[in-house]
Amino acid sequence: SPPAYTLGDKVATRQAYGSALAKLAQGHNRVVALDGDMKNSTFSQNLLKVDKDRFIECFICEQNLIGVGIGVACRDRTIAFASTFACFLSRAFDNLRMGVISQTNLNVMGSHCGVSIGEDGPSQMALEDLAMFQSLPGCTVFYPTDAVAMERATELAANTRGITFIRASRPAL
Repeated sequence: SPPAYTLGDKVATRQAYGSALAKLAQGHNRVVALDGDMKNSTFSQNLLKVDKDRFIECFICEQNLIGVGIGVACRDRTIAFASTFACFLSRAFDNLRMGVISQTNLNVMGSHCGVSIGEDGPSQMALEDLAMFQSLPGCTVFYPTDAVAMERATELAANTRGITFIRASRPAL
């Protein structure tokens, strides 16, 4: 369904990601969500409302998160979305690089990017994530600026071959 936001509403792109993920899951039974123990911050928990069996909690181990994501997406078994804070994805870079070599189809959402993350503090800021994902051959990077663009970027990512990276901000804009 199309985005249904009221003009003037302040909605964080990470929140819109959760809405888009749930909408995609309602329409496609192959959509799965994985998260690195941040589901309430990335809003990937919205998929739990659709089907709790299609949510995989990987806890605080980003290498495992990406490895499991690559595994469930293998041979197009699922349309996998792995979500965590973008700053923690550097821990899983080798898995992503190997995923490119194996021609995986994995959608990665990194939240809390940039320097405007507020009360979460500087240890949660992702600055290197853009350079990291742009260095992966064939990776498609989405950096939506508002809730409507985030919903469409998530839909586009689900239909894009290879690794995609969706960058989300913390503040409601």
